[in-house]
Amino acid sequence: MDASIRPGHPVAPWIKHAPTIITVGAIVILAAHGRIAQPAHYHDFADHSAAFGIPHAADVLSNAGFALVAIWGWLTLRPRRASEQLRAGWPGYRLFLIGLFLTAFGSAFYHLAPDNIRLIWDRLPIALVCAGLLAGVRGDIKGGSKTEIEVIVLALYAVASVAWWAVTERNGAGDLRPYLLLQGLPLILIPLWQAIYRAPRTDRIAFAAAMALYILAKAAEVLDHEIATAFGFVTGHTLKHLIATAATAAVVWGLTRRFSHDAHAARRVD
Repeated sequence: MDASIRPGHPVAPWIKHAPTIITVGAIVILAAHGRIAQPAHYHDFADHSAAFGIPHAADVLSNAGFALVAIWGWLTLRPRRASEQLRAGWPGYRLFLIGLFLTAFGSAFYHLAPDNIRLIWDRLPIALVCAGLLAGVRGDIKGGSKTEIEVIVLALYAVASVAWWAVTERNGAGDLRPYLLLQGLPLILIPLWQAIYRAPRTDRIAFAAAMALYILAKAAEVLDHEIATAFGFVTGHTLKHLIATAATAAVVWGLTRRFSHDAHAARRVD
């Protein structure tokens, strides 16, 4: 197990089963709830700006931050993928960064002319981002050779969750439950895993900040029109993109901080 993660023993023997219990409980609750449909006016965004011939320019261009964070993370972390600090979780974080880069283009493509067909290419990379985060943190705390398999399984689930919504929506009974489960579980399981297995303080701070920012971003998304009315110069959905970008940057920052001691040591040698 990577020395930088220092999982140690769970705080109590029974608590190590809590993530499984919560996951199963969430699945049961969603199954009992029945299908969750997409809101009827989902594509009715407040942004009607135009720039350089681009419609809905603010919602489109505000996705650029996702690509920038993904490139930063890839250039910083990939050369260190075999290091003790990153090796166990890298397969998951690799999927996270790839999904994040694709999100910039998928979301921009969708916002150019919002409809259900284009929405597939928005939701698919977002689902991969969530799957990658789950696999990355689980790899950090568990290690072993199963991480690659878990990444494949979670990536397949991500694709299936979006495909399920697309097919059911096409048949007039759209169901977002599998997709929403994948979005919700990281908010619960990641801090729980990190608490149980005593992740380093910097990791916990970075991911807690990311989770808090993501929740704030979702709130801005819900209040799209209200924020546009209140401020005029920005809409809630544009703000959502910017805050979500900050959330992903917090994750990448936390991962890069694992190597801060190496940088300090190199400076001392110089």
